[in-house]
Amino acid sequence: MISERMVESVVGLFLIAAMGAMLVLAFKVSGLTSFFKPEGYMVTAQFDDIGQLKTRAAVKIGGVTVGEVAGIKLDPVTFKAVVKIQINSRVKDIPVDSTATILTAGLLGDNYIEITPMYSSEFLKEGSEITETHSAMILERLIGQFMYKVGGGSNSDSSTPSNNANAEPKKEGVTQ
Repeated sequence: MISERMVESVVGLFLIAAMGAMLVLAFKVSGLTSFFKPEGYMVTAQFDDIGQLKTRAAVKIGGVTVGEVAGIKLDPVTFKAVVKIQINSRVKDIPVDSTATILTAGLLGDNYIEITPMYSSEFLKEGSEITETHSAMILERLIGQFMYKVGGGSNSDSSTPSNNANAEPKKEGVTQ
């Protein structure tokens, strides 16, 4: 018969293994470790506005995840956001003239980078830069532009001086 001490030892080992597996899973899901980073190559892209793009955001081609955002910093000279992109090593032939666009997953979802391959016979490699970029669409700006257009697009306040000094003042109720 199996002794009680042997059963307790097996259960103890099982619990230790389960806790270790949960720890590995937690680190994998959170992205707080570099042990699980896929092999690949790093490229950069500069954007005027990255919106809510974050480190570890997905990088996709045709909706398929091919990498992730590895880092974001501000260029002190141009004041553009410089985004470092880690591309998986299994994706090798991305043309150098490809474009990078920051998109939103759904109406209020997370931002990600969509790479649109073009037609060059040269391909991105370690240290390359994607030069053709399109910044994120900021919902607040779009709403502001919409409100501006709906509101007439100009200030109709009579205290504002006219741009045309020779223009005749408007006479209300008079038709010509």
